[in-house]
Amino acid sequence: MIHAFFKRNEEDKIVSFEVTGHAGSGAYGTDIVCAGVSALTIGATNSLSVLGEFTPLVETNDEVEGGYLFVELPLEINEKQFITAQILLESLLLSLKSIAEEYPEYVKLTRN
Repeated sequence: MIHAFFKRNEEDKIVSFEVTGHAGSGAYGTDIVCAGVSALTIGATNSLSVLGEFTPLVETNDEVEGGYLFVELPLEINEKQFITAQILLESLLLSLKSIAEEYPEYVKLTRN
């Protein structure tokens, strides 16, 4: 199962997300749930860098079954970068929520 966790700050803004595991909805290389989650999370991470014009803190670990991705906003970004990041991260959350609703046996989404 894929576990996705979104952390919010005191102002209810997303400051990081973490995704780990493997969906297991199909054979390796043909798992559409895993491919969808991977495409969304990697796309959002790349968009933070390009569209947000800052480098997020990124940690990965391919040794974890299915992989591991942790992305956190740096403290030193400006207001425009933060607003851009919120749009991208809320969009990611919304997209992952759709996948989790469609495939609840393969994706679990947690928000604080």
